[in-house]
Amino acid sequence: MSGHSKWATTKHKKAAIDAKRGKMFAKLIKNIEVAARTGGGDPDGNPTLYDAIQKAKKSSVPSDNIERAAKRGSGADAGGAEYQTVMYEGYGPGTVAILVECLTDNRNRAASEVRTAMTRNGGTMADAGSVSFLFTLKGVVILPKEQSPEPITEDGVLAAVIDAGAEEVNDLGESFEVISEAGDLVAVRTALQAAGIDYDSAEASFVPSANVPVEADDARKVFKLIDALEDSDDVQNVYTNVDVSDEILELLDA
Repeated sequence: MSGHSKWATTKHKKAAIDAKRGKMFAKLIKNIEVAARTGGGDPDGNPTLYDAIQKAKKSSVPSDNIERAAKRGSGADAGGAEYQTVMYEGYGPGTVAILVECLTDNRNRAASEVRTAMTRNGGTMADAGSVSFLFTLKGVVILPKEQSPEPITEDGVLAAVIDAGAEEVNDLGESFEVISEAGDLVAVRTALQAAGIDYDSAEASFVPSANVPVEADDARKVFKLIDALEDSDDVQNVYTNVDVSDEILELLDA
């Protein structure tokens, strides 16, 4: 899982930059709408909505925007779109597997934008099922190491979540990542709350079962492809099994 951890570290840093661009706000709002439409507008009775709201708050989405999104999704307010989840599969530079999750009200537009981003940035589309078997849906919780009144340790996190079904805790530098079965996500998140540990996000994510190591040139191309895919408003998440070493990450950061 070390490759996943390194990618998760990069993705977590990248998310902070994306938030500044404002692109992430719209996607977080869409998550809230869909969660409310699927499970109702009460976050206390809808764990998916609860976690979508939590993530939006941590990313500084204004409370009014969050509330309006939940009301649109639940039908309390008019104007919500009928979003569908669509998955696209492909390969990036270095034969890295790419799984693209879209939330869209126009499947044709989403397919066109994903295909264009892939073909213009060294990727190729793949048939359904040819890439997805390389990933497993897991519960993933990200929590900052710096907590009040004192920083947390990996052992402290593990002690809090092991009985709730957590499978592993990964060190992401400034954060920890807790991975569990998707069905144990709420139990793990609840265990962290009970232990007084704050978290940034808790959501179901596709985690690779094996990783593909790449050199600096391919790593640069893969990141460029991911940026191009995430630039589409229809794309919610991009998952990959890329394995980038710490040395190459430092080289790319420089």
